[in-house]
Amino acid sequence: MQDTSILDRLRQGLCSSSAQETAAIAAELAAALPPDCTLALHGDLGCGKTTFVAGLAKGLGIAAPVTSPSYNLMSLHKGSERMLAHLDAYRLQSAADMDALMLEEFLHSPYCIALEWPERVQEWLPEGCIHLYLVDKGEGRRLIRIE
Repeated sequence: MQDTSILDRLRQGLCSSSAQETAAIAAELAAALPPDCTLALHGDLGCGKTTFVAGLAKGLGIAAPVTSPSYNLMSLHKGSERMLAHLDAYRLQSAADMDALMLEEFLHSPYCIALEWPERVQEWLPEGCIHLYLVDKGEGRRLIRIE
């Protein structure tokens, strides 16, 4: 029997019982992400979006710590081959606010974009954006899935 790819497993939904498991799932996903990828991270406050991005960064070969870019709106992290642009759209009002940030260069290699609160800027999301949902299931458990 062949192993199922991380993308296929995430389409089915994966359960995580800890922050470490969430980060490990993200690190595995990092290797499977296509170039010029935008990952839209959906989920309530405290559901593990930033933890997921930290794991994604680790999987991209980024050693620096990843924290929420809530106040900066964006943080850039350099890996050995790819760059991660981590954005938080929570305080933005519309896609026009994203356009004002002039982020077009981050839509192309070597960048991968991880965007928290994408529903705030839905019209800005590029075609082919991967939508990942983190759902709190209580007692430290998360359901992580791609739609």
